[in-house]
Amino acid sequence: MFRLPSPLHALGDDRLAAAGLRMFLKRDDLIHPDFPGNKWRKLKYNLEAARAAGHTTLLTFGGAYSNHLLATAAAGHHFPFKTVGIVRGEHRDPRNPVLAAAVRHGMRLEYVSRADYRRRSDPAFVTKLAEAFGDPYCIPEGGANRPGVRGCAELVDEIDVPFDVLCCSVGTGATLAGAAAGLAPTQRAIGYAALKGDFLRDDVRRLQQRPTDNWEIDTGHHFGGYAKRTEALDAFVADFRRRHGITLSWVYEAKMMYGIFAGLSRFRPGTTIVTVIA
Repeated sequence: MFRLPSPLHALGDDRLAAAGLRMFLKRDDLIHPDFPGNKWRKLKYNLEAARAAGHTTLLTFGGAYSNHLLATAAAGHHFPFKTVGIVRGEHRDPRNPVLAAAVRHGMRLEYVSRADYRRRSDPAFVTKLAEAFGDPYCIPEGGANRPGVRGCAELVDEIDVPFDVLCCSVGTGATLAGAAAGLAPTQRAIGYAALKGDFLRDDVRRLQQRPTDNWEIDTGHHFGGYAKRTEALDAFVADFRRRHGITLSWVYEAKMMYGIFAGLSRFRPGTTIVTVIA
């Protein structure tokens, strides 16, 4: 059963109060246990498009710990579709918990070299895969395409409190692209990069059908790159759990939240922030 709109919870924190700020958490992580975070938003319209075009198989891409692969496998189980996951790197047994769960949902895993995986956006490579797996509907890594952005834009309409800034983590750019497109003229969005690279700005612009200038990306809190962590980040996660009873994902949301609290001075007193927990 889907929990939509996802809950919006006020966050009481003395650091925010001292800075004159209010924060609400948009708990997309509570939408559905089989669709972690905002993965359902990115899949929703892709599933509609696949069904409308007569496809019976979904094919997508991800690393060995990709929640997007798991969510796509769950979508195939629930709706139903056959599913194929193109996994970066070598096959290893036993499978990690993410890939094992994807297989339980019926996903077929195909492992490719890192060199081949870098070709995941190459039309010729994708066409070759499609021919091998019976004309599947192909979803890019992380659900980062126009249908995925459309789904992410809907989260803004669910926010029923006045706010000034929306913050989200950035991996593929789809959530930031969609959220920024849904904002009112007086609102802005800040994305916190979970990996190294200024290319994320180009990815967001590419994903926006009508480009906007009401967003920015903080690239200073990736802690060394994708899925990298430090003692400082782990300490922040533990402290946040003690304060609020929420365990932040160190891959994405912990880096975002760390960046927000490290940079509270960037927000004017009186600002209301909505933070997406995905």
